[in-house]
Amino acid sequence: MRYRVWHRTTYTYDADVTDSLGIAYLTPRTGDLQRVVSRELTVSPATDEVRDDVDVHGNVATFFQVVRPHRELVVRAESVVEVTAPSYDAELLATPWEEARPAARPDSPDAWEAWDGALPTRLAAPGPEVREYVGASLTPGRPLGEVLTDLVRRVHADFAYRPGATTVTTSVAEVMTAHAGVCQDFAHLLLAGLRAHGLAARYVSGYLATTPPPGRERLVGADATHAWIAVWAPGRAAGEGREPGTWLMVDPTNDTWVDERYVTVAWGRDYGDVPPLKGVIYTEATSSSLAVAVDVAPLSEA
Repeated sequence: MRYRVWHRTTYTYDADVTDSLGIAYLTPRTGDLQRVVSRELTVSPATDEVRDDVDVHGNVATFFQVVRPHRELVVRAESVVEVTAPSYDAELLATPWEEARPAARPDSPDAWEAWDGALPTRLAAPGPEVREYVGASLTPGRPLGEVLTDLVRRVHADFAYRPGATTVTTSVAEVMTAHAGVCQDFAHLLLAGLRAHGLAARYVSGYLATTPPPGRERLVGADATHAWIAVWAPGRAAGEGREPGTWLMVDPTNDTWVDERYVTVAWGRDYGDVPPLKGVIYTEATSSSLAVAVDVAPLSEA
């Protein structure tokens, strides 16, 4: 599938901002399953201080600075992306989950990379309740693919999708208590629980091409940023050809494995590594507002 991805963020302030420094994670990744055909990121007020860098996880991070006084800042990103649905080997999915832990497979060529995904973080902090919740799916010897299918089914059934119920700083413990949240909360919940049992997992941010109800048109700008997870399955050892591991991607919000509808922008340890935008401003403003519009459309509709 080929998509046009359009993302606009508008900040408004009640007094002049004299200096705005920001980092944007708005450029989709290029890899085996995804190719960026074109991309553009613009900032208004216009500035020459816009440059790309690559962070420790291999994501494109765009840095910008606006020193012209302004009461409105608009960051607009547009890209054309080709996406191929992942395909996983049946033998890989049948790996007992205990054998997919980095500690169990130090001989895997990319075990060092997996370890980064096995460590707890502030937004995906493990606790006894989430450890027990995820552990209910981790019966002895159960295939990793079956574990992940069961976990996304359970989260989808047990937790209500409720925009506004949480914030970007909501803890996993609070989500477990409320039994409600949004996509990033459900991703953090599974990250915390899987890591508590020694598995390695990533937080993945991006977009999902949604389908409107039957008989209704797509609403341009109605889509939103999305989040899901990727769980490491070990590769072959040195004597077996030294194949690197595979990251299995699942979406607990929608009870599904990731397919060609998903556009990956960035991944990290949790949301804090890859928010769409973050930064610092210098101002005497006492109030501000934020508006975000996103659209993911098949290229034939663009």
